[in-house]
Amino acid sequence: MGEAREVEPSTTEGCEDCLRTGGTWVHLRECLSCGHIGCCDSSPNRHAAAHARAESGHDLARSFEPGEDWAWCYADQLLLLPVR
Repeated sequence: MGEAREVEPSTTEGCEDCLRTGGTWVHLRECLSCGHIGCCDSSPNRHAAAHARAESGHDLARSFEPGEDWAWCYADQLLLLPVR
């Protein structure tokens, strides 16, 4: 499994894969290994999950939606919440 680290988003315009192919998205996720911005599992192409499967060690992603403060581990299917 990968480790979370400080990353820079690959784009702030939307799902980088959908932008390239003309697709649409519902919500965005940011890979906590490399900053890849992909669309969520409710989106037609599910690019965030596809990125996690294709890239070894890129299992952790956080919501890239304003006001949301949570992450997801694709390998363990586990929701991660901040300690308050």
